[in-house]
Amino acid sequence: MFGTESSLSMFLNTLTPKFYVALTGTSSLISGLILIFEWWYFRKYGTSFIEQVSVSHLRPLLGGVDSTSPSNSTTSNGDTDSNRQNVSECKVWRNPLNLFRGAEYNRYTWVTGREPLTYYDMNLSAQDHQTFFTCDSDHLRPADAIMQKAWRERNPQARISAAHEALELEDCATAYILLAEEEVTTIVEAEKLFKQALKAGEGCYRRSQQLQHHGAQYEAQHRRDTNVLVYIKRRLAMCSRKLGRTREAVKMMRDLMKEFPLLSMFNIHENLLEALLELQAYADVQAVLAKYDDISLPKSATICYTAALLKARGVSDKFSPEAASRRGWG
Repeated sequence: MFGTESSLSMFLNTLTPKFYVALTGTSSLISGLILIFEWWYFRKYGTSFIEQVSVSHLRPLLGGVDSTSPSNSTTSNGDTDSNRQNVSECKVWRNPLNLFRGAEYNRYTWVTGREPLTYYDMNLSAQDHQTFFTCDSDHLRPADAIMQKAWRERNPQARISAAHEALELEDCATAYILLAEEEVTTIVEAEKLFKQALKAGEGCYRRSQQLQHHGAQYEAQHRRDTNVLVYIKRRLAMCSRKLGRTREAVKMMRDLMKEFPLLSMFNIHENLLEALLELQAYADVQAVLAKYDDISLPKSATICYTAALLKARGVSDKFSPEAASRRGWG
């Protein structure tokens, strides 16, 4: 033991200042490379690589939940982490009620005097908007360059003004999206703007689709235009449902899922489940649930509660008051 301590002391005494300078420089270089990779990964996939690896692979090896995590951090439902099941199958939801900021957020605030979502939720939504609606080639289109700044703007009125400025230059799909989400005060007005956004978005999608194989820049632009188009169609389906045209909304969602089967990031299947439940089409609900209630996929409240509802209905259908009374349950 004494020999080990003396060897360690001798080693530390022989280190020169140059070693510590080199060590600091090397650490900074590695940290910088990791940060650049994280930024690239987030821009492409919309999530943190380190967080994904730690949640999916390291946490199970270390025994699940980290008991040292702060107990007072706020989640998207306004509860504390101590009240939330903190396992790898769970994820934080952006805008869990799928509300429109202008037509529904503001009305909720006027009626109750409360904000419908937390500041943390709003930050998550802002990150999604920047990930899905912007790309590195935005500077090539003046209106998109304005909207890239608009999505990062924290002041709602400044975002709305920027969207109007972009529309003065050209028909900009993302500008229509922002106004439909944040400026108008009714779902009818939002639907009108989303229809205008759809017309502009389809044009951009077709043009970028023809150029997507001409380089990484065009590929990123096409990916962004695809995200915009899917988002618009999903929101139009939700407008139809909120306006009472539920069957029409179901058809729109099914068509969208067939057209873009690989895009699951917008959780269109969950909007479909809610609409089918509203129609009491339980057989269709079971079919959708069978496809998306996968143990390898992150769980959500919609998936879990829908599965529980169908199981409860199965039990209730088989329930017999006579049999229960015979068994002494009555």
